[in-house]
Order: sequence, then C-alpha cells, then structure tokens
Amino acid sequence: MTVLSSAAPPRVIAVPSSNPLLGFFLEVCVLAKRYLIHLRRQPQQLMFATAQPALFVLMFRFVFGGAIKIGAGATNYASYLMPGIFIQSVTLGAMTIGVRLAEDMHSGLIDRFRSLPISRAAVLTGHTTAGLLRNLFVVCIVFVVGLAVGFRPALDPLGWLAAIALILGFTFAISWVAVTIALYVSNLEAVEMAGLTLLMPLTFVSSAFVPTQSMPGPLRWFAEHQPVSVVIDAVRPLFLGTDPGPYPYLALLWIVGIVAVFSPLAVRGYLRATSK
Repeated sequence: MTVLSSAAPPRVIAVPSSNPLLGFFLEVCVLAKRYLIHLRRQPQQLMFATAQPALFVLMFRFVFGGAIKIGAGATNYASYLMPGIFIQSVTLGAMTIGVRLAEDMHSGLIDRFRSLPISRAAVLTGHTTAGLLRNLFVVCIVFVVGLAVGFRPALDPLGWLAAIALILGFTFAISWVAVTIALYVSNLEAVEMAGLTLLMPLTFVSSAFVPTQSMPGPLRWFAEHQPVSVVIDAVRPLFLGTDPGPYPYLALLWIVGIVAVFSPLAVRGYLRATSK
C-alpha cells in the first residue's frame, strides 16, 4: 500500500502482492503524484524554476553572445546556446528534488512511510520521477524562450526524439545525484548549497556556453570529458540536424553509469537514515 498525501491522514491504495513490479510501479506513481500536487499548490516554485534559465538565455544571448565564436553547425549563437541551457536547467533543477526529500526526512513524513508496506526504493524513485516531469515542463518553457531569441532547430523528428530522450535520461540520472546528496548531508539548510557547489561547476566548465577549444589544457580536457559536456555535445547536433558522431552513445553510457552508481548509494543512505 502507498500513501498519497502528507497533508491529511494517509489515503492508501491496494497494490497486488502477486505482481511486485506492478506494485512498485503503482507506488512510484502515487508518490510522484503527491510531489506534483504539492508543486501545484506552490506555483511560485515553478515560476522561479523557469525564470532562472530564461534569464540565462537572455543574458548570454544579448550580453555575451556577440563576443563568443560558435562552433561549426550552429547558424547563430542562440542555436548553439539553447542545448546547453536545457542541460544546465535540468542539472541545477535537480537540486529541488534533493531539497524536497530532505524536507520530508526532517518533517517526519518518511517515518510515516516506514509504517506502510511499500518499497523504500519507491520513495526515492517517486521523487526522481516527479523531478523528471517538473524539469520537462521547465525545458518546454525555456524552449519557447529560445525560439523567441533566435533558436532555430532543424526539423528532424528522429533527431528530436533522440535529443529529448537524452535530456530526460540525464534529468533522471542527475536527480539521483541530488537525492544522494540530500541523504548524506545531515543539515537541511546545507543540502541545496552542497548540491549547487558540486553541480554548478559542471554546467559552467563545459561546452554549454563556449566551445571548449578556448580553455587551457587541463581545464579543456575536463570540460570535454565530464558528463554535462558529453550530453550537451550529443544533444546539440541532434537539434541542429548535424552528425553527432559517437556522443549519443557516450551520453547514454554516462546516464546509465550515474544511475548505476548513485541509485544504490541513495538507497543505502535512505536505509541508514531511516534506521536511526
């Protein structure tokens, strides 16, 4: 059985015990719905979540864009910039999921979950799934802003599907990083700061805003091989209709690797935190 909302006495639904996979799926859906209901009741969270990447678009497009030499394949700086903004938005936006989980841990809600016969992994997966849907909404809004400032993606349906799949996959993966940080940082106020300290350098020391060729040797090597750059370098040519080379496969490896490493760490941290 799973809980739907923390604002009232738990309302539960029966999960078929004969089908554990179906039960786990239903638990994840109900827990994700709980987070989305909370988000709907606090629309200012979405407002600020979309305002920040929109400001980055306007700032880089009109303040710095004229001084930056773009790489091959992009017809203007907006077309070069927007794929990087998409990945930056989901990377930094993932910390909202970590903060929400930390708040649930400190409010005692997780103790209520422990009294229910639900999978502990479903609690974490529900948060990351809700984060994926939240960040998808943010990306859609930022996409419209990009069109307004000159972003002109190529009309290649297969390329778009592949780019969107990579963005969603990376969103899900980076959400597990945020959840892990929330579970291992005991101070609620420090959770967001710790996440931004770890994730923000990845978004700026990358190919999101400038080609990495302008960076000095060691910094350039790091920028070209870290996961944010790899995913951006996979998504950008897919949107522009150019050959992405091996980058989609490298991005997929990063996504699978991040989930494989951080989801067990998150579950272990959750078990440790709830056993106290």
